[in-house]
Amino acid sequence: MKEKKRSIIEVFAALLVAAAVLMIAPAPVAANDREDAQAVVDRAKVTFSEFMHDQNYTWFHENLKNAKGLLIFPEVLKAGFILGGSGGTGVLVVRNEKTCDWSNPAFYTIGSVTLGLQIGGQSSELIMMVMSQKALDSLFESSVKLGGDTSVALGPYGVGAKSNVSADFISFAKTKGIYAGINLEGSVLHVRDSLNYAYYGEGVTPVEILVKRGASNAGTHDFLATLRRESVNERICPA
Repeated sequence: MKEKKRSIIEVFAALLVAAAVLMIAPAPVAANDREDAQAVVDRAKVTFSEFMHDQNYTWFHENLKNAKGLLIFPEVLKAGFILGGSGGTGVLVVRNEKTCDWSNPAFYTIGSVTLGLQIGGQSSELIMMVMSQKALDSLFESSVKLGGDTSVALGPYGVGAKSNVSADFISFAKTKGIYAGINLEGSVLHVRDSLNYAYYGEGVTPVEILVKRGASNAGTHDFLATLRRESVNERICPA
């Protein structure tokens, strides 16, 4: 009887995990995807600007010149009771090291599922610096698991923070304006095809958006202008 009861619990737990994965997986194309995509871009601009004007993230400011790209997630939701999970939609932008121009954004999701006693929830803003070519190349696949072939580390926090932290991805997060040391080990990044297609046109891939620069949308103007302005301010790019 005990073995049967344990088996039922295990099956129930497996079903909960499967349900959570479906919740954070990329959604199918919907009629309002274009509006949703623009909202993500607009919020990503605000998130980036807030991080750039927060002196507790001076390491991020000073090392932006070493990043090959940025993953910006304006909102990553975490909630759970016994089963915990997190997920959010954001954008990836890549900087051309020769011209110093930023690419148009490609859409991605981030998600994770964990088992354990977790009660409550939170919403966080997250920026991940893409620090290596291996990390950037991995993002051109349909999905990549952090902590597998690519390493991820928490970025230094505090005014004048100094550190020799080294990883393929370096993350910075805050909740309600306060630093949040979110462990992203085991999280999965997915290409959000539905938003890429809706925003730029059917069949557009991250490579076409980020590398070939073959896709554009007038709605990215303010976001790219902010990236350019802050890059000039940090003397990453010429004025």
